[in-house]
Amino acid sequence: MEWKWYQDSSAYAEAAWALLSKKEDRYSLFLGVLAQIKEGRYEKFVIGLAEDVEGVAALALMTPPHPLQLIVLRESAGAEALVAQKFHEAGLVVPGVIGDKAAAQKFAQAWSGYTGEQANVAMDQGLYRIDAVRKKLPKSPGSWRVANRLDAPLLIDWYLLFGEETGNGSPAQAEAEEKIADFINRKEVFLWEHEGRTVSCVKKARPSKHGITVSFVFTPKELRKKGYARSLVAEVTEELLEEYDFAILYTDLSNGTSNKIYQEIGYEQIANPVHLKFEAVPQE
Repeated sequence: MEWKWYQDSSAYAEAAWALLSKKEDRYSLFLGVLAQIKEGRYEKFVIGLAEDVEGVAALALMTPPHPLQLIVLRESAGAEALVAQKFHEAGLVVPGVIGDKAAAQKFAQAWSGYTGEQANVAMDQGLYRIDAVRKKLPKSPGSWRVANRLDAPLLIDWYLLFGEETGNGSPAQAEAEEKIADFINRKEVFLWEHEGRTVSCVKKARPSKHGITVSFVFTPKELRKKGYARSLVAEVTEELLEEYDFAILYTDLSNGTSNKIYQEIGYEQIANPVHLKFEAVPQE
């Protein structure tokens, strides 16, 4: 098995796209980030793939400081270990890995052998897909709209809180401001309002040929359990499905409430990836 690094994202996409598109929903995160790299939305990125006699066996993508995304297309002996070896030899810092549980765990075992770090579960994830929103869902009072620049201060605060609550660490203030400004400029964020107050938000992200991702679903703690998020996600999803064949979203499976809400809307779990975070072993 051989490893190949790529500097040209277009050449990499040419080698990977057809394979990944066969399971567009399951590989939507990888496809979406790769598309954003091609658009120039990431200054730093690392991309490569492993090949054996049958062709491409594994693909890896990382946009520092975000975790490595790893896809193993078939059970090829040593693919995960080869990726770990090449990333270590390149002197790359890998904060974590996201992927199929078996592949992520094999990579983590190999990576820990090089670095001495331990792999901890940052999030046991549910990957959900929806093709049609269920009819006659109860609707919370209020309505939704597209976010604008006047909403930026509130959304920056929510973005920081969302980072803390999801366990991925809160981004720096400057990063949050930059991200929200970009989201608003692209008209990607939607808000639920009730009696003139903004009470919940959701974002669309990473469009692919047939699908779109729903993310950044957030309601402040004092406003939860009122159905705002469910109503917002349901109505925005229905709108998105006018343009796309399906929508997908990732959940934290330990959060039973959010998983229940998405299932009520019509989302169905199609995979169970994992996000492993690498951390130094505590010294006694």
